[in-house]
Amino acid sequence: MNTAKNVTVIPATLDYYSAMPTAQTRRKRVAAYARVSTDKAEQITSYDMQVRYYTNYIYSNPSWDFVKIYTDEGISAVNTKHRAGFKEMISDALSGKIDLIITKSVSRFARNTVDTLTTVRRLKDKGIEVYFEKENIYTFDAKGELLLTIMSSLAQEESRSISENVTWGHRKRFAEGKIIMPYSNFLGYEKGEDGLPKIVPTQAKIVKLIYKLFLDGKTPCGICKYLESKEILSPMGKKKWSKTTVLSILTNEKYKGDALLQKQYTVNFLTKKQKKNNGEVPQYYVEGSHEAIIEPEVFDLVQAEIKERKKQGLSNSGNSVFSSRIVCSKCGKFYGPRTFHSTDKYKRVVWQCKSKLKKGHKCETPDLNPKDIENIFIEAFNKLLENKDEVIGGIKEFMKSIDDTEIMEKEKAKLCGESRLIYTKIQNYIDKNATETLDQDTYKENYIKLSNEYETVKQKIEVLDSKLKDKRARIIAIENFLKDISENETLIDSFDDKLFIRVIDKIMVKSYTEVIVVFKNGQEVPINI
Repeated sequence: MNTAKNVTVIPATLDYYSAMPTAQTRRKRVAAYARVSTDKAEQITSYDMQVRYYTNYIYSNPSWDFVKIYTDEGISAVNTKHRAGFKEMISDALSGKIDLIITKSVSRFARNTVDTLTTVRRLKDKGIEVYFEKENIYTFDAKGELLLTIMSSLAQEESRSISENVTWGHRKRFAEGKIIMPYSNFLGYEKGEDGLPKIVPTQAKIVKLIYKLFLDGKTPCGICKYLESKEILSPMGKKKWSKTTVLSILTNEKYKGDALLQKQYTVNFLTKKQKKNNGEVPQYYVEGSHEAIIEPEVFDLVQAEIKERKKQGLSNSGNSVFSSRIVCSKCGKFYGPRTFHSTDKYKRVVWQCKSKLKKGHKCETPDLNPKDIENIFIEAFNKLLENKDEVIGGIKEFMKSIDDTEIMEKEKAKLCGESRLIYTKIQNYIDKNATETLDQDTYKENYIKLSNEYETVKQKIEVLDSKLKDKRARIIAIENFLKDISENETLIDSFDDKLFIRVIDKIMVKSYTEVIVVFKNGQEVPINI
């Protein structure tokens, strides 16, 4: 019995990709994608040429309909995240407006293997073909997927190589003390003809004002309010200032003419994600790298003040000169304002210990109204003026005892020398392990030992440096205090908030009858109330 089966082939009537009838000839809707990665003149020329070339190329084929040339100019190709032209093209293609996309090469399309393959497969699923002219790859071709994977991987490695070369170049410049500054949003400087930061006088005035307001007692939030009230624009040209921006200006060493390089580093060359450098890669500190806007001594004084406020956990708005300056001697907490009858004519404000209303604890120190505090200051300051010559003489003698920083400077220089020697030993030891066969347990043990030595010396340098800065800041504060005392020839009879900020360290409330006013030179003046 013949068991052969009769098989009839039913030919395909629809195209595999487009699902259109195979017998129906339809003109292809064709678009092209052009991109250059920088906005340099020679790249712009290449960009224009690509646009003209693909426009003519598409129009010259009688079976094609021209859709559009999608473009991105001066955009990096490592990923497709920020490429508006590319994203518009893919959106139009997936919406059924394009049948074929032509582009110069895989690297023009994307240097990220995942991005390239994912995008191509999405398009392929919708019946949209991509042609990479340089590599002669059609994505509908049977070999297209394999070739595309290989070419995309090569393009990605090219990106990795470029990224590593750029990073190497930056670090080499850092090691040579050449600084890089984001001038477009950096208040106070612009790039000079010699490539170094050049002061912009109008912006420098704003920077100096911010430092002055801070030393006058205002918090970053208070400074923001002041700048906005004066309609002074932020570094980004906005009317609204942020606390973060003000703090950044107050703590950036570039304003005193120095530069700490490589504060951040790129974690991944594909995502371009940056991370704060906590010691993962070397940093370089360049002293006197450019002209300063803020005197180094004033900058150090501000850093000391920031450190002190942080230590005290201050969170006030800075709208009152009394904030963070009145202390309860019983519990050590600061006094804060409290308002009574806030909605009627009997409204009044008093200053009281912040822990006074806490459960389980109630300080017995008294409340003070603002006028009481003003009178306490006037009396204490006048007591100093009555013995001005004696006070000034005592301050000058005290200054002699703290002004000598030579021993500390020598110790710091010695430690810096030690740290460089240990760092060199570590580098040489790493190189030796790379070129010679060493016992890895011994290597690890010695490496950890050297690293611990380096960290110990580094910490000593940081502690000493902090002490030096605090000492210099204290000297400046006392010098300013001395100036204020010397310039006041007569007793004062009214409250001066600026004088109060400059000369008062704190007012310690002892009891209902006594407070102690502590001036910035450390002198204490008891006042009966």
